[in-house]
Amino acid sequence: MLLAEDDRAIRHALERALTLEGYQVMAVADGVEALAQAHRNRPDVLVLDVMMPGIDGLQVCRVLRAEGDRTPILMLTALVETADRIAGLDAGADDYVVKPFDVEEVFARLRALLRRTSPVGVGGAPVAEAPRPVPERFIEAAGIRMDPQARRAWRGARELELTRTEFELLELLVRNAGIVLDHSTIYDRIWGYDFGPGSKNLAVYVGYLRRKLDEPDAPQLIHTVRGVGYVLRED
Repeated sequence: MLLAEDDRAIRHALERALTLEGYQVMAVADGVEALAQAHRNRPDVLVLDVMMPGIDGLQVCRVLRAEGDRTPILMLTALVETADRIAGLDAGADDYVVKPFDVEEVFARLRALLRRTSPVGVGGAPVAEAPRPVPERFIEAAGIRMDPQARRAWRGARELELTRTEFELLELLVRNAGIVLDHSTIYDRIWGYDFGPGSKNLAVYVGYLRRKLDEPDAPQLIHTVRGVGYVLRED
């Protein structure tokens, strides 16, 4: 794991907590060193502070994504406005934690990211999995076509540029088209953890995904069922 945080106290506290949790941590204090370390030894996951001097966390994220690096990235941010969170997602981050945070939430989000990217546990032991059939090449619903193997998606003829989490959220909705999925189910399937009714994480991702899906004079595809959750359908 690569941790980049310019606040010395936070960096040392997180490094110590993550090490005790079983992670091998490389901790750096700025974005320049984060990029250097990421290029030198590709980590399993990155934890990046948004606000760092020189090259900040968003710039680090953009550079890695532009290079084709799909390593999962968790952002640490003191910015709480929706537009700020969207900026992080747009840069290619997979998830974020708002400061001040509970270290248990950081652990939960990291576990979820690593479960989605590797069958290997934190300690290096392989995770036993039941045999699975060869997945279908394409899935389709409501004018959306997805290729889960290549991680590509289209609305009609237009290919969608999606982050990892956006793709997985859309895939879940497509596979359950016409079915209302409650917040807890979506949190469990996408993040592996229900962050409770006060969390805006899901709403941010749904809003961002809608902006990429919606087209002028075309029906909206993701519908909010107030007090319950979301459903994909073409009205």
